[in-house]
Amino acid sequence: MKRRIILPAVVALFLLSACGNPPEKSNPKQGKSNEELRLKDDKTVYGLACEGSSDSTIVLLPSDGSDPVKYDCIDATRNHQVLGTIKVGDWIGVVLNKEDKKVADKVIDLDELKGIWCYIVMPTLKAYDQLSKKAQARIERNMPDSIKETYLIPREYGFKMQRHWQAGSVGYVYENTSLGNESPVSYPQLGYFTEWHIWNGKVVLYSLKDPKKGEHPGNIQKDTCDIDYLKDDSLVLSSDGVSRGYYRKASEQELNKKAREIASKLQREAINSTINK
Repeated sequence: MKRRIILPAVVALFLLSACGNPPEKSNPKQGKSNEELRLKDDKTVYGLACEGSSDSTIVLLPSDGSDPVKYDCIDATRNHQVLGTIKVGDWIGVVLNKEDKKVADKVIDLDELKGIWCYIVMPTLKAYDQLSKKAQARIERNMPDSIKETYLIPREYGFKMQRHWQAGSVGYVYENTSLGNESPVSYPQLGYFTEWHIWNGKVVLYSLKDPKKGEHPGNIQKDTCDIDYLKDDSLVLSSDGVSRGYYRKASEQELNKKAREIASKLQREAINSTINK
């Protein structure tokens, strides 16, 4: 399947009353090493980048404390499979060539991968996807600017990848169902992320299908993604031939403050709409 970049939905928003981070949960894996927490059948070699690493060679101090190992990464560099800017002391993951264990097919700067990654979503009219393309275009064309300014407000969604394979959602807003029913638009559902891992050079993100049901096996969703690009403040992940670009956000507080402001504005609109009926 030909890959395509996912464009923000040009029209999704649900009426929300209060906003904040999902509640913090205790981490039963605390105290275990990254090696102990690696996924089954993951052959990635983890360690710290050492002095002497370059575009042609990666010098890695393995996590088990053994002597540094040199890996040839010339082909990985040519194939754009050195992901991130490798710096001395960074925690990295190396995927080895199956035929030659001294050759790295992929190198990932895991310290650079950690952080807050966001993307923009737009609200859509309720039942919008049930309309024909022609009807959608007509609605967008005839929609008054005042309505667009009131309801079609972009929001930032995202996730944070942290130490010890922990993950979380950012831009999370709690929905007020009664007020949400008054809104003519809705936002797409934000994933409730719990952890992340590397599996043979791919990123695996874990999330809950329903946050209220807890972390039992039937409620956990696992998404395995290729890392197409990682550099500075940009990340591109793909799955099933579909790619999405993310940008780095320095402050979670700034992001959530903006989400709260949008939610508050929409709440006021819903209350005014109810009063004026």
